[in-house]
Amino acid sequence: MSGTNAASGAAPCRFAHYFVICGIDTETGLEPDELAALYQWLEADRQGRDPDTAAAGENFEQSPLKRTFKSKVLAHYPENVEWNPFDQDAVNMLCMPKGLSFRTQADSREPQFHSFLITREDGSRTYGFVHTFYEEVTSPQICSAMQTLYQMHQAENPSSATPSSSSSSSMDSLASSLDEADSPSSSSCRSAACGGYDASRDTLYVSKALCLITPMPFMHGCRRFLSQMHWAVTAASPPPLPLESYVHNILYEVPLPPPGRSLKFHGVYEPIVCQRPGPGELPLADFPLGQTFTLLGVENLVQLFNCTLLEMQILLYSQDYQRLMTVAEGITTLLFPFQWQHVYVPILPASLLHFLDAPVPYLMGLQSKEGTDRSKLELPQEANLCFVDIDNHCIELPEDFPQFPNKPEFIQELSEVLLHYDISPVGGAPPTSVSTSSTTTTPGSVYTRHPGLKSQQALRELEDDGRNGNLGGEQLAVLELLQGNATLERLQALAKRTGVRVEALKGVGGEREGQGRRTAVEEEELRNAKLNVQLREVFASRFTTMFADYEAFVIQSAPDLESWLTNREQMHNFDKASFLSDQPEPYLPFLSHFIETQMFATFIDNKIMSQWEEKEPLLRVFDGRIDKARLYNVRAPSLRSSNYQRCTILKESAQAIEQRLMKIDHTAIHPHLLDMKIGQGKYEQGFFPKLQSDVLSVGPTNNKWSNRTATAQRRKDRHRQQTEHLTLDNDLKEKYMQEARSLGKNLRQPKLSDLSPAVIAQTNWKFVEGLLKECRMKTKRMLVEKMGREAVELGHGEANITGLEENTLIASLCDLLERIWSHGLQVKQGKSALWSHLLHYQAREEKLEQQQAESPVSNGPERRKSESSIGMPSLRASVIQDMRHIQSMGEIKTDVGRARAWIRLSLEKKLLSQHLKQLLSRQALTKKLYKRYAFLRCEEEKEQFLFHLLSLNTVDYFCFTSVFTTIMIPYRAVIIPIKKLSNAMTTSNPWVCVSGELGDSGVRQITKNVLEMTFDSAFRPHTHIDAMFKCQNLGKLTTVQLGHDNSGLLAKWLVDCVMVRNEITGHTYKFPCGRWLGKGVDDGSLERVLIGELALPNADEDFGRGCRTPDMQHSPGQTRRVSITSMGGRGYKPTSAQIQEAIGEAVNSICKHFHKPEKERGSLTILLCGEVGLVGALEQFFHNGFKSARLFQKTVFVWDFVEKAVAYMESADQMGDMQETAEPLGLTCVSLCHYVSAINSSPRNIGKDGKFQLLVCLGARDRLLIQWLPLLLECPVIQQMYEESALLRDRTTVNALIAVLQTLHDFPITLEASLVKGIDL
Repeated sequence: MSGTNAASGAAPCRFAHYFVICGIDTETGLEPDELAALYQWLEADRQGRDPDTAAAGENFEQSPLKRTFKSKVLAHYPENVEWNPFDQDAVNMLCMPKGLSFRTQADSREPQFHSFLITREDGSRTYGFVHTFYEEVTSPQICSAMQTLYQMHQAENPSSATPSSSSSSSMDSLASSLDEADSPSSSSCRSAACGGYDASRDTLYVSKALCLITPMPFMHGCRRFLSQMHWAVTAASPPPLPLESYVHNILYEVPLPPPGRSLKFHGVYEPIVCQRPGPGELPLADFPLGQTFTLLGVENLVQLFNCTLLEMQILLYSQDYQRLMTVAEGITTLLFPFQWQHVYVPILPASLLHFLDAPVPYLMGLQSKEGTDRSKLELPQEANLCFVDIDNHCIELPEDFPQFPNKPEFIQELSEVLLHYDISPVGGAPPTSVSTSSTTTTPGSVYTRHPGLKSQQALRELEDDGRNGNLGGEQLAVLELLQGNATLERLQALAKRTGVRVEALKGVGGEREGQGRRTAVEEEELRNAKLNVQLREVFASRFTTMFADYEAFVIQSAPDLESWLTNREQMHNFDKASFLSDQPEPYLPFLSHFIETQMFATFIDNKIMSQWEEKEPLLRVFDGRIDKARLYNVRAPSLRSSNYQRCTILKESAQAIEQRLMKIDHTAIHPHLLDMKIGQGKYEQGFFPKLQSDVLSVGPTNNKWSNRTATAQRRKDRHRQQTEHLTLDNDLKEKYMQEARSLGKNLRQPKLSDLSPAVIAQTNWKFVEGLLKECRMKTKRMLVEKMGREAVELGHGEANITGLEENTLIASLCDLLERIWSHGLQVKQGKSALWSHLLHYQAREEKLEQQQAESPVSNGPERRKSESSIGMPSLRASVIQDMRHIQSMGEIKTDVGRARAWIRLSLEKKLLSQHLKQLLSRQALTKKLYKRYAFLRCEEEKEQFLFHLLSLNTVDYFCFTSVFTTIMIPYRAVIIPIKKLSNAMTTSNPWVCVSGELGDSGVRQITKNVLEMTFDSAFRPHTHIDAMFKCQNLGKLTTVQLGHDNSGLLAKWLVDCVMVRNEITGHTYKFPCGRWLGKGVDDGSLERVLIGELALPNADEDFGRGCRTPDMQHSPGQTRRVSITSMGGRGYKPTSAQIQEAIGEAVNSICKHFHKPEKERGSLTILLCGEVGLVGALEQFFHNGFKSARLFQKTVFVWDFVEKAVAYMESADQMGDMQETAEPLGLTCVSLCHYVSAINSSPRNIGKDGKFQLLVCLGARDRLLIQWLPLLLECPVIQQMYEESALLRDRTTVNALIAVLQTLHDFPITLEASLVKGIDL
C-alpha cells in the first residue's frame, strides 16, 4: 500500500504515467469489433433502414484480413494513478482506432507511430504516444479461426477473391474499409490470391501497440523510447537489461524536466534529451510545425488558423493518424494566448463518426481510406465547415468570413522563417527530414550503427555517464582509473548475467573523441525545436500587437469571485464597442468577429479571475510580453496604425532552445536491474514478452527525487486545505464555472467508454439543450445591443454598437440557424441544410399551387394587407415569394449564400420567426428529412426557439438592404393627391426621382394620367397615380423629387404625399407634401424635394409580426409646411421661446450626427430639411413677425424678403454706399448676392420655399449663414416687411442665433445631390 502511494504521490512530476500494451487476447480469440457493429447500427438508422437487422450477423463480404477485430488492453503499468485514472476503453480505442489488423508474409508490415490525446471534462489533457508493429500469431486456434473465416468468405463470394466494392454511402465505405493497410504499397504487395490466407502456406501476423501515456506532449522523446523498445525485441541479441528495467525507469525514475531546463534519460540503446520552456516562454509544443507547414503551405495554414480563431467547424482528413495529430496540435499551439474551447478530437475513431453531426464548433481529424474520393464524402453540415485534405495539400473554406489582419505581410514573414530552414512556403512537398516524415520510419533506420553493436554501446554509456550519482566525470583519465576497479567488475558481472559480451575497454577511449558531436537525429530535433519556436513567435507577436491595450477595456465590476461567478452571464466583461473604436480600420472586420468567440470570452474571464486567483499560465506569459513591449515602445503613434510590425525576438527564442539542448541540466537515474523472479520473460526474438507486473506496479521509495516530490506534494496538500476554508467551496465554484462557460465546453471530448445508442441519444439531447441556450443568448444580445442604440436615437443612454458589430451578430445568427438545420439530418443534400429544406418546401408548395390553380384560395399567413396607405396595393409576403426574390439574385452563387440572404431578408421584413414556423408546419416533410433526435423534431424546444426569434421583431434591421447593395430592386411609387377629384387630375406630365443613402433612381417619367380608382372602408372613391420602376438598390430612402412640366389646361396639382415601397423588403416610405405644384398657385413651384420617413404598418394589418420601436427619423409632415406658408397664416404659430428651442435642438441633432461612427450616421438631409430639421426651425424664425398675408394682394414669402434685401445690396454697391463698409462685410454681401443669383438662375422650378431651403443648406455647408444674418438685420428692407417685435429685428436674439449656428462650423456638412442639382456656384 505504501509503495503504491509513493508511486502515485510523485505522479504529477513524472515524465510518464502509464506504459500500455494493446493487442490480441489469445484466450478470448477473434471477436468482431463491437464498435464497427455499432457504427453499422448508426449508419442503418441514418439511412432509414431497420438498424437491428443491419447490425446483426457478420460481414462475410469482406476478406477476414480486411475486417476489424476487437483489440484489448493486454497490460498497463501501474494499475492506476490517482489524478489520471486509467480509462481502458478510451486508451484501447485510440491506441488501435481501427481495431486489430492481420497481415501475411506477403504484406507490408512496417511499424507505425501515432499520437493521440484525451481531453478530460475539466479541459485538461493527457497525451498518448503509440508504436504499432506486427507480431507473428503463434496460437493455432486463432490461425484456424482465420482459415475458417476465409473459407466462409470464399463461399459467400465465390466469384471474387478480392473484397467487394464499398457501399453507396460514402460515410459507410469510409468506415467499412478503415482497417485497410496504411502503407501505400499494401494493396500492390498482396499475394496472388489477393487478401487470401492459407494456414498451411502463410504466416499470420497481427498488430500490437506499445503506448506511453504522459502529462505533457514530449513527442520526440516518447517516439524514440518506444522505437528502441521495439528494436530491443527484434534485434538478434537480447537488450542489455530486461525490458522491465527500462519501463520501470521511465515510469518512476525519469522526472518531468523543470521549467526552463533540459533532461537526459536513457532508452534501451541511446540517451534521449528533452527540454521544457521557461516561465516567460511560449508553452511546450513538441509536434513538428515545419511538417504542418510543409503539408499545407503557408497560405492554406494561415486560412486554417483564421477559421480556427473564428471558431468554425474544422475537419482534418488524412490516411495517416500522425499527420492528423500533427496538424491539429500545430494549429491549436499557434492560438497562444487563446485556447480552443470546443470539441477537440484530433483522431476520430470510426465508431464516433456520428459526432460529425455535432451542431457546435469542433476540431476533429478523420482517417481517410486510400483512394477515397473527397466528393463522395457526405458530411452532415458544410455551411460553416473548413475541410482540410492534408494528403492532397488543400483546404475548402466556408463562405464569407473576414481575413486575418495584414495577411500578405504575415505570410511573407512566415515564408522567410521557413526558407531560412530550407522549407518551401508553398507546401505539398514531401517532408525533408527523417524524423518529421509522416510515414513512420523503421525504428532501426534511426540508428546508423550495426544492431549487434547496440548492447555494447549502451553498456559503454552506462559505464561512462558522469551524472549517474556514482561516477564523477567524463574525461578519459577517469576511465583509466576504472581499470581493475570494483565498480567495473560489478558492471561486467551484470553484463554477463544479461547475456551481453563486453569488449576490452581499450576501444572505449577511442570512441570518446566523437562524443562532443551530436548525432543526425539530435541535429534534426534541435532544428525542429528552433523552427517550432520561431514560427510560434511570429504568430504570438501578431496577438501582442493587436491586443496590446486589451486590459484597458476589461470591465472589473464584481467585488469578489463568488459574486462574479454567480452573475457571470448577466455581466459585460469587455467594452467591445470602445475597443473596436480604438482599432485601425482594416482590423475591424476580423476583430469584430473574433471578440464574439468563446476563446476570447474565456481569455477575458481568466483575466478577471486573476485578481482573486493565480494567473492562468498562458495569460501570465502574454501579460508579461505586453508589459515588456510597453517598456521598450511606450505605445506612441503606432497605437492606431495598421502598419505591420515584425517579430523582433526570433533569434533569442531559438538561442534559448539551443542552449538548453547543448548544455544538459539534469540527467535521470539510469535503468538498472530490478528485484525480479528469475526465468520469467525469457528473450524471444520478434515477440514482445509478458512483463512482470509486480515490479512495475510500485515505484522506488528510496530515491531523493521521489522523496522530494512527495514532500512538495504534502506541502501543497496542506496549503490546499488552508485555502479551502478561505475561498469559495470548490464544488460550488466548479458548478458555476461549468455554467459560466458556454455551450460545447462539456462536450470537448466525446465519451469513449460507453457508446450505446442510449448514450448517443443523451449526447444529442445535450446538443439540443445547448442550441436552445445559444439561441436565447444570441437573440438577447442582438436585442440589447440594438435597443441600446435606438434608445440613444431617442435621447437616452450611450450607443454601444456599430454597424460592423451588428453585422457580426447577424452573421453569427445565420451560422446558428445553419447548425440547427444540420442537426440530425437523414440525408444531406447541398452544402446548406436550411436552403435544402426550403427547396423541398418550395417544391411541395408549388405542386400544391398547380393543383389549386383552377380554384385559388387565399391562405391566411401567406398574405399581408396593404402597408399603411389607401393607395398601396397589398404586397404578397410568403416563404416562397422571398425565396424567389433570392433565387433571382444573380450575384449570389451558392446555397449557403442564398440561405444567408433569405435569413437577412426575413429578419428585415420581421418575418423570420413566422417564415420558419410556416416551414416547420409541414411535419411530414420535417419527419422525412430529420432523424427523431434532431432539434427540429423536439417540439417544446422548437417552440421556444421560434419564440426567441419572434422577439427580434421588436427592433428594425436593414441587414438585407445594407449588405446587398448592388442588386436590382423593383420599387413602386404612388402619388396621392389631396382628396378632391378635380385637384387629383392633371394634364401635365409628372415625373419622380427617388434618392436613398446609396444613390438615386434618376428621373422617371410617369405615363400621363395613369389614374387608378380605389375605395376605402366607407366605399369613398380615391384616385392616385401608380408607377413601377426597377433600379439598383438605393438603400434607406431619403428624398423624392416630384415635379411636372406644367403643360395642358389642368396643370395645377395638389399633392398630399408620395408613397414609395421596396417590393422585395416591403419597406414603405411616406414623403408628405401637402402643397400645390403649378405656376401661379402657392409659391409657384413645379418641383418639390420631399423628405421621407419609414411608414409604420397598422397593428391590425400586421398581426403576428410583433411591435417595433418608435421611429428614428421623422420628416416634414403636412402641418409644418402648411403653417409656414400663406395657407398656414390661420394655423398654429409657435412662440419665440419655442422657435429658439427648436433651432437649438436641430443644431444639437446635427452635432450628435457627426459624433457617431461614420457608418452609423444615417441621413443628414433629414436633420437639415426634415420635420424637426434646421431649415424648418429657421423658417419659423424668419416667419416670426413677417407681414406675409396682404389683403387683395399676392402672398409674400420669406424668399421675397431675401430677394429684396439682395437687390438693395446690389444697388447700394453700384451707388458706392458699400465702399465705406469694412472689407469682410463687403465680401459677405458679394457672397450672399452670388448665392441668391445662382439659385434664381437654376433651371429647376423649385418654388420660393424650395429656394429658401436651398439657401439655408448651402449657407450651412459653406459656413456662411452666420455672416449673412447681420446683413439681413442691417438691411432697411427689414422695416417694411417685418413687424417691430419680430425676432429677426432683435439684435440680441440674432447674436444668440449666430452663436448657436457657430457650432456647426466644426463639421463637414455635405449635401445630397437631389438638393443641389442644377446649382452652379
